[in-house]
Amino acid sequence: MQNPDGTPIWFELNTTDEAKARHFYAATIGWTIARSPMPEHGAYLIASAPDGAAIAGIATPPPNAPSLPDWSIYFETSDVDATAAQVRELGGSIQVEPTDIPGGGRFAIAMDPQHVSFVLMTGASPDPSFAFVQGPHHGHGVWIELATPDPDGALAFYGALFGWTRGGAMPMGPMGDYVFLGSGEARPGAVMSSATTGAPARWNWYAYVPDIDAAIATATGLGGILLQGPDQTPGGGYSANLGDPAGAQIGIVGERIGEAA
Repeated sequence: MQNPDGTPIWFELNTTDEAKARHFYAATIGWTIARSPMPEHGAYLIASAPDGAAIAGIATPPPNAPSLPDWSIYFETSDVDATAAQVRELGGSIQVEPTDIPGGGRFAIAMDPQHVSFVLMTGASPDPSFAFVQGPHHGHGVWIELATPDPDGALAFYGALFGWTRGGAMPMGPMGDYVFLGSGEARPGAVMSSATTGAPARWNWYAYVPDIDAAIATATGLGGILLQGPDQTPGGGYSANLGDPAGAQIGIVGERIGEAA
């Protein structure tokens, strides 16, 4: 069966330098990256984890395409058209109307009331996506994070859209609370204030790597930038944020091994 509504089911990078992105992410995250086997997908690249699960896509946006952040998160919905209508009812907007992807499903590009972009999708396959699986699964998405100028408004919006609830919070002093998202027993991520933290208003996501220091060394050696971390996380392990050679931001989570720990 397909994933519950609100589950991150795909990640996608828009980049102007496909060759550099392909090399950077294969080396840093440990993905195998290859062209889609479906001719109708054109030059679209698919990144797979070491266990073979498809995790993300890499694309070069065509001219006059809607403006999107470097990395986008696709969220599962059982009915893209109905959810797109709900986005509007809740004060958001739709940048790209519900559209079919040949052999892939149906998607729409949305913007929440705080003007942060995200993607809605109903996959064509009845099988679930394993792009996002919390736990130590190399190359998979394990955490999502929303920086927004209005955390309370964003929580109300996504709560109504996906059934998320406030699942506790971690106080960050003058920067406000780091509010955990809840959906049943799942805790897929968190929301924080972009106004108090200085983080850009956007959705961010974190991929798991076995050795976070090795991943950081690889990334910076390939022209990337360490933007934050590695910082210890409440649940154990460490997190960091990287900028790739073109400036796209991605988070990583992993352990510190050896003398760096």
